[in-house]
Amino acid sequence: MSRFLMKAAVTGMIVAICLWWFANATWASAILTALGLTVIAYLIGDQLILRASNNITATIADAVIAGFYLWFVARWMDWPLSFGELIITVVLLGVAELVYHRFLGIYDNNRINKEPGK
Repeated sequence: MSRFLMKAAVTGMIVAICLWWFANATWASAILTALGLTVIAYLIGDQLILRASNNITATIADAVIAGFYLWFVARWMDWPLSFGELIITVVLLGVAELVYHRFLGIYDNNRINKEPGK
């Protein structure tokens, strides 16, 4: 649960601020959009792809998921989110995801090495 909350905080801050700034979204709609993205990216990117592959693959998958999701929501909500603004948001998310996945890898490695009998 703490991994999801950490991802929600990182993703939420980036997406909410970018949508508020670039698309003039309300804070409520930006936060709900960020929460939706967090759930989808956590389930697909972190629970499926990251466990089956590596950090780079999961980060790319998260960025692609974010790009399609934010494009769809922007069109659905009729937000004036340009392609360039979408790319900036996705790149910021990609960098944050890379750091987040790297942190998880270091945390898991340290936890495994500290287990009794290892």
